[in-house]
Amino acid sequence: MRPLIDHLASLGERPAVHCADRTLTYRQLAVQVSSAAAQFTGDRGIALIEVRNDITTLVHYLGALAAGHVPLPVPAGRDHRALVECYRPDFIADADGVHHRGRQGHRLHPELALLLSTSGSTGSPKLVRLSTENLLANAAAIADYLDIRETDCAATTLPMSYCYGLSVIHSHLLRGAALLLTNLSVTDDEFWTLFRRYRATTFAGVPYTFDLLEQIGFDSMDLPDLRYITQAGGRMAPQRIREMATLGRRRGWELFVMYGATEATARMAYLPPHLALSSPGAIGRAIPGGQLQVDAPDGEIGELTYRGPNVMLGYAHNADDLALGRTVDILRTGDLARHLGDDLYEVVGRASRFVKMFGLRIDLQRLEASLRDRGILAWCTDDADTLVVAALADPAQVRDAVAAITGVPPAAVRAARVDKLPVLPSGKPDYPAVRALVPAQVATSTVRAVFADVLHLDPDRIDPGASFVDLGGNSLTYVAVSVRLQKVLGRLPPQWQQAPLRDLEQAAQPATLGTALEISIALRALAIVLIVGSHAELFTLWGGAHILLGLAGYNFGRFCLTPVSRSDRVRHLRHTIGWIAVPAIVWVAVALVVTDDYHATNLLLANKFLGPSDSMTAGRLWFVEVLVWILLGLTALCWLGDRAERRYPFACAAAFLALGLVLRYEFPGRDGWFTMVAFWFFAAGWTAAKATSVWQRLAVTAVLAAGIHGYFGNTGREILVFTGLALLIWLPTVRCPAPLAVLAGVVAEASLYTYLTHFQVYPLFGEHRLLGVLASLAAGVALSQLINGIRRRVRQSRSANSPSWTRVAAMTPSARTRLAVMTLRPRAAAGEDDSNRFHSSARTD
Repeated sequence: MRPLIDHLASLGERPAVHCADRTLTYRQLAVQVSSAAAQFTGDRGIALIEVRNDITTLVHYLGALAAGHVPLPVPAGRDHRALVECYRPDFIADADGVHHRGRQGHRLHPELALLLSTSGSTGSPKLVRLSTENLLANAAAIADYLDIRETDCAATTLPMSYCYGLSVIHSHLLRGAALLLTNLSVTDDEFWTLFRRYRATTFAGVPYTFDLLEQIGFDSMDLPDLRYITQAGGRMAPQRIREMATLGRRRGWELFVMYGATEATARMAYLPPHLALSSPGAIGRAIPGGQLQVDAPDGEIGELTYRGPNVMLGYAHNADDLALGRTVDILRTGDLARHLGDDLYEVVGRASRFVKMFGLRIDLQRLEASLRDRGILAWCTDDADTLVVAALADPAQVRDAVAAITGVPPAAVRAARVDKLPVLPSGKPDYPAVRALVPAQVATSTVRAVFADVLHLDPDRIDPGASFVDLGGNSLTYVAVSVRLQKVLGRLPPQWQQAPLRDLEQAAQPATLGTALEISIALRALAIVLIVGSHAELFTLWGGAHILLGLAGYNFGRFCLTPVSRSDRVRHLRHTIGWIAVPAIVWVAVALVVTDDYHATNLLLANKFLGPSDSMTAGRLWFVEVLVWILLGLTALCWLGDRAERRYPFACAAAFLALGLVLRYEFPGRDGWFTMVAFWFFAAGWTAAKATSVWQRLAVTAVLAAGIHGYFGNTGREILVFTGLALLIWLPTVRCPAPLAVLAGVVAEASLYTYLTHFQVYPLFGEHRLLGVLASLAAGVALSQLINGIRRRVRQSRSANSPSWTRVAAMTPSARTRLAVMTLRPRAAAGEDDSNRFHSSARTD
């Protein structure tokens, strides 16, 4: 335990870790790591660590290492059940702390220090086994050729579960340099604010990072402390390397192009910056202590191999393999390369036909064989981020088959029917001809199109770093977007509503039987059917509105209490209230003219407070009234208690649930206090959204069961509402046939309009109750589609007449803030062109 902690402590008061709100010195970091190490008790075991680029994760990771355990870093928010079942970790560390799972009886080799997932082996338990010597040797070699200094500060642009991102951590801590821990993207303004504040000197990028840098005007950024940039994670075009190297020379920083693999801990080769212009196609030379070799004479092509102290111990396929020692001495990369002289090497292709796409490693040879087994004769190749297939079959059939076999979304497959598969004179497949036969499609993001269509935004102006919530999405538009994204992505990633659009564009989920329908959508659709059917007396199953109230609280916790600024939270709540209140008031105004169903107090959505209290007037819109007034009250509380909610999200929600239960028992049966009495259903849904551990979900379930007992005085109704809200707590999704999922989505999306209008629709059908229910649902759907169409046309009109409006609507909150500052500030000093500054620093696409 002591060597790592002693190393950290020996660096004293040097800054070790910066984040948005604090800085830790090395001495402080050593204290926290020592405390974390004490939590990893017992004999050596496996510690699965959900990683984010934050201090908690770093301390957990270093604490596990210091305690002699073997960390297994994994991305937070993913499904890790396969790894847990295969390797039976002794500990699981996440944002809530270190969870002991009991001794699992592992036999671990003494040299084993770290387990990393191989890049692309998704869905597989295959891991890379690394030793302490591997970690130290690779970190020292990287620190050597990058000349990492104690005055350096590296911003984390890559996840710690990725060997490249982890190597940045190791090499800088080894040299006593600082880290700027952040999960922000390089497209976020705040990233560069932190970069300048902490005088960061470097950051790492994969090829896609450099595409983003070009989009945000990186070439004109003022970064006085930037010393160098590193690039790895895939081949970057030589021309782009030249451009970045030239920019670096002009702006005073260097570009290091690097080559590596998880199996080599991280790095195997680097291209010295002074060679980036003359040899941009080369991977460079071996890192200090390593040796590259090509199995062919100089100048000829052969397989690239690597030797060095950073070569892994070997692979692990199951827990028994963790007892193995070294099984690999020389790393066969699988890449075809040639020696260029002067110790430089160039990779020209792959020894086997594998491609990496959407995080998946796809064997094209096996894909062709699998298609052949399905009766489809085809040639398969790749082009950028798509699979290209020429086949003697229908293109739609081919796309579905390829998606099912590989797990990529159908939108990532380009297919064409041919009468004869193209071959070379040798009789081998002509893959360049396949690419020519299946031309690239127009580069339109299907995910972007979904966001633009539902949220009424200009697709060309949507910030790729913005999430559904950032772009103004709420619980009402969530249904429409989720159902459509389901078709595009196969399955929705966890917490997709908070993921940047660019991540969703690359998200792929393996195809499975049926469709995963979110339980919140299924419950919303079911609840509105129960409400309409019960009111129309087709059946008697009361409780749907109370389920909807719990769902509203659940969505409040997910969409309105997101990690944005306090003012943005209030803005989001204001918009949500408007989406509910405005249609309700408009419909009541219409109904007042043509019916006697409502009173003037309904226009204020205050009938429950102001009366009259007759059942027809007061009962019809109670759900809308209660929801609007709850949201209005919470808007004020969000402004006052924002900091407490951010720090203790579950505890804050639980406190409101406790308050709701007090009101529930204090004012039973008092109509004027109905909003306060019913609030606890909303609070239960809110608390369910913030419950992240099993014990929290159990606690919410128990409180729900206790609170609902005797509430209605009808056991059946109480069981129905409890079951619905319990499903919300415990069952994230339910699998069902795709048509049923689509139907549920359509009905759920229209639930507000159905609720508002059904009181006036179903009576038109008299005793034909089933027809009345179906007509009510159809009317709600039709009205929903009509309003969405109107909003879409308004958006298109505004886009055509006022481009700046659509640009602002599509900006992230931080970008909007920056635009406001730039618009209101005084004119710059003479000679400065403010319009050029806007387009270089505030661009969003």
